[in-house]
Parts: sequence; structure tokens; C-alpha cells
Amino acid sequence: MMDLKRYIADVPDFPRPGILFRDITPLLRSHFSATIDAVENLFSQSDWHQVDALAGIESRGFILAAALAARRHKGFVPVRKQGKLPPPVVSAAYALEYGSGVLEMQRGSGRLLLIDDVIATGGTMQASAELCVLAGYEVLGLAALIDLRLSGDFVWRAMPSRAVIRYD
Repeated sequence: MMDLKRYIADVPDFPRPGILFRDITPLLRSHFSATIDAVENLFSQSDWHQVDALAGIESRGFILAAALAARRHKGFVPVRKQGKLPPPVVSAAYALEYGSGVLEMQRGSGRLLLIDDVIATGGTMQASAELCVLAGYEVLGLAALIDLRLSGDFVWRAMPSRAVIRYD
């Protein structure tokens, strides 16, 4: 398997001083298909057969989840920042490594995988998973391209997240 980690750029002091941002743009630009392959392989064939849709967390999670949804002939469900979706929506507050916010999604049903680009502290993933349930979905799996492990291994309702790349 290709070492995707070497294509991730470290950007110090972005978006604020003291934050080390892991920029996946160079990876997506040069090895998009291999990246999607790697995220896809986090789940078994049985997992894929049980899933109706992929939920992507704004905004880079959209890229990964939408590509996987298209490849697997599944639906795509966006988890957006507040005010970006037309009503009616359900919402959940969340904490970031360097701030807080509100996520929203439209109601629906079915079984889905929740995908993001990075898990830092897990606040966004946790709020998104809770939001999916509140909106009427059943979450069957959680995955991110990168897990920074800032708060250890992320687990939601006894379900561990999966990641292609882990930083320790």
C-alpha cells in the first residue's frame, strides 16, 4: 500500500498560532484515487452491503464521502455548518480543537457511514454522529482519513472510529 502520509503537508500556526494543520490538499491533488481506495478499504464488503448512504462532514469530509458514495452507488448526506442547508434541519453544537460551532442536517432515514477528513479531539465526529441519529439515521461506522489522536482513540457509543493515517 502506498504511503499516503508522506503527501500530507504540515502547516504550522494555521488557522491560529499553536495549531499544526495537516493539509491533505497535496495528497488529494496527486493521489486522489489511492486515497479513496484506502478509505474504502477501512470497511468490509459486509459493511458496504449494509449501508444505504455516506454522510460527509463539511467540508473536506464531503470530498471523501461523495467519492465513496458514487463509487459504491450509495446516497450522499451532507452534514453542514449552521445556516448552509434550507430548513427544516436538526442541529447539534460541537467543540473544535480551537473553537466551537453548530452542525446541521436534514431529516432522513437509513443506515450510513459517517466520513470526515480529520479527527482531532473527536468533537466534530461525536456531534455529527449524534446529529445523524437525531435526524433519523442509523450510524453503522465512523471513519476519517487522518486521526490526530489528540484525545486518544475516538469511540462513539462503543463504536471505534477507523482511520487510514494515525499520528501519535
